[in-house]
Amino acid sequence: MVSRWFQKNIYVLFLLPGLILYTVFMVYPLTSALGFSLFSWEGLVRGAYCGLDNFRTVLRQAPYNIRFCNALKHNTVFFLITFALQSTLGLFLAVLFTRQRRGYGLLQTLFFLPYTLSMVIVGFLWLLLLNPTWGAFNKALQLVGLGHWAQPWLGQTETALYTVIMVNAWRWLGFPILVFKAGLQGISEEYHEAARVDGANGWQVFQYITLPLVMPTIGMVTILTFIWIFNTFELVFVMQGSSGNPYYATDILGTFFYRTAFGDSTTGGEPGQIGIASAIAILMFLIVAFVSYFGVRMTRQNEVEY
Repeated sequence: MVSRWFQKNIYVLFLLPGLILYTVFMVYPLTSALGFSLFSWEGLVRGAYCGLDNFRTVLRQAPYNIRFCNALKHNTVFFLITFALQSTLGLFLAVLFTRQRRGYGLLQTLFFLPYTLSMVIVGFLWLLLLNPTWGAFNKALQLVGLGHWAQPWLGQTETALYTVIMVNAWRWLGFPILVFKAGLQGISEEYHEAARVDGANGWQVFQYITLPLVMPTIGMVTILTFIWIFNTFELVFVMQGSSGNPYYATDILGTFFYRTAFGDSTTGGEPGQIGIASAIAILMFLIVAFVSYFGVRMTRQNEVEY
């Protein structure tokens, strides 16, 4: 009886390892964080049940509410700039690489190569390149006559966040290019030929044929980008440290969670607030889940078929 059941449901055996890993590393930590957020903590010792008090602290009590809003704003700016770059430069390069030209394959590989690197490696690499004293980036600016542009990119409030965003874009851009190219190659050439026969120029073909048909791919990449950005931690942590630069110019939800959970008195409260940090983690999850759900719905509603 059991063997007959397995013969009909053999796919369960293939899904089981992934399901176990997902449960251990995703479901269990999330449910644990939800439980931790409902209790007060004294260091690593769980105290009494406090209901939603930790959430009220994060959203209403200074300085946590100020830090939370600041980190949320930085995550939003992080996403918007990344989205703008991948939707313009990324899509442009993907359209370019769909053409069979000599050298385009090498260029595509070069753009995708940084995506294969660990975020920690990328962070330390750019820390060396952006060093204000002997970093190669400022030295290169001086060599091409732009020495007046050289500055401590990570050491000042005005440029720190945008510098980290550009480094992240350098590492991330290869992924949307690859996905956009796959989506473009899935569009039948007959549509383009029919539009040209009707007298459409290159821009009109892209605007009325290519772009509507590739919108589902753009929507999917946008949702993945949002999830990625709102879970970002390693790059900011490596390039700015756990406490960030002055005035927390690069503080995001991930680093704010870390500092609150693992001890940094610069949050304005006592270090090691496990309950408050767990509340921050749950709020991060709710933001990602809410936006992702409505993003998927909008993507499906805007699908175009010819």
